[in-house]
Amino acid sequence: MAAIITENFKFLALFFKSKDVMIFNGLIALGTVGSQELFSVVAFHCPCAPEKNYMYGLAAIGVPALVLFLIGIMLNNHTWNMVAECRKRAIKNCSTPATFLLFGSIAGRAAVAPVTWSVISLLRGEAYVCARSEFVNPNTLLGLIADVGPEAMARIPCKDTPSSILPYKDEVIRRLQYESQFIGWILIALVASTIFLLKCLQHCCSPLSYHQQSYWNQYRSSEKELFNRTAEVHAKVLAASNVKEFFGFVALNKEEKEMVNEFPVDEAQPSPQWNEITGVYLYRENKGVPLYSRLHKWAKRLIGNGADVGSRETALLAI
Repeated sequence: MAAIITENFKFLALFFKSKDVMIFNGLIALGTVGSQELFSVVAFHCPCAPEKNYMYGLAAIGVPALVLFLIGIMLNNHTWNMVAECRKRAIKNCSTPATFLLFGSIAGRAAVAPVTWSVISLLRGEAYVCARSEFVNPNTLLGLIADVGPEAMARIPCKDTPSSILPYKDEVIRRLQYESQFIGWILIALVASTIFLLKCLQHCCSPLSYHQQSYWNQYRSSEKELFNRTAEVHAKVLAASNVKEFFGFVALNKEEKEMVNEFPVDEAQPSPQWNEITGVYLYRENKGVPLYSRLHKWAKRLIGNGADVGSRETALLAI
């Protein structure tokens, strides 16, 4: 039984590791849904006034989505990788398709939260009802004889709806919610279709076989994990060496002492090496041998941006 449980846990760990981007995007979407619900309960208050309703409703949908998009851009490491590439090499080696792919990857990952926010706002309908209420044509409401202007219609989403249009309040809100949810479902369909087509295009245009693409993804994940873990140890050991040089001793716990003794570090890596392994990377082959990252290329002593004789370079970015 213990062996079966262990194997199941290993299977789940491998599954979640292989689907880390999908799971991460799902967690972002769930967090956005919770934030939207909290915003609707705590912070959303329709002003119930002509012109203000429209601006407030659009702001309630668009401004948080824009902020979430910018946060997604800033939290994406590829953004700063691209900035470093522009500063160091001006993206000389990036073709137009590669540059487009890089921007698309950054924007696509950053769009998860804002799209979720917009869709949930539209499906709930509160912001749309607030924004559109003043534009409802009173003549479309059967039985409404009184001359009703935008001032009265703008108060439909509010508790103090004028008595002259109070009997029609539910009908107007129902119409506007229908429109809002219809737009929301259309947006969902467009996003799903776009993702499907992009995934098809990615696999159709990829020069790699399905298994090699899977291997490359595993390699990048392993390299990133090992690099970060090793960099943390290297930085701590180097810091301990410098502190000891200054004070004559360094206060380390038992685990840190073992780490310092096991991994001696003399000096930090020079800047040219950091520059060689930093920046945007296009998939390369050198005489038929794959080069899966800038670090892999540096380890093979293939320094520089030029393509060697017999090499192949594609617009498939390591993103």
